[in-house]
Amino acid sequence: MKELICIVCPNGCRLRVDEKNGCRVTGNSCPRGEEYGKNEILHPVRVLTGTVRLHGASLPRCPVKTRGPIPKEKLPEAARALCRVDVEAPVQTGDVVLADLCGTGVDLVATRTILP
Repeated sequence: MKELICIVCPNGCRLRVDEKNGCRVTGNSCPRGEEYGKNEILHPVRVLTGTVRLHGASLPRCPVKTRGPIPKEKLPEAARALCRVDVEAPVQTGDVVLADLCGTGVDLVATRTILP
C-alpha cells in the first residue's frame, strides 16, 4: 500500500493506493484524485522547468519548461540536456527551444519573451 498526497487540486487529499488490488485508490474526494493515484504508481510524469544559456540579450539565461509532462525516470537526463542548450535572442514565449526532449516526444519551450 502506497500513501500519496494528491496534487491535482488544492484539497491535498491523502491517497492510499493498493498496488496488489489493481491500484485501487481510497482517500480521494474527487475522480481526479483516483486518476492521479493510479498514474503516479503506474506511470509517474512531471513537467520540467529550468533555464538555458541566452546570447545576445541583457539577461544571461532564458526560463524554459516542457510543453507537457515527461516520464519521471527521464528527468535527470532531461535536466542534463538543458546544460547543453544555447539560445540566441530574441526569444518569444512559447518558442520551441529544443524539440523532442530526450526522445520523450515533448518539446522544451521558452516561458518568457526576451528581446536583444
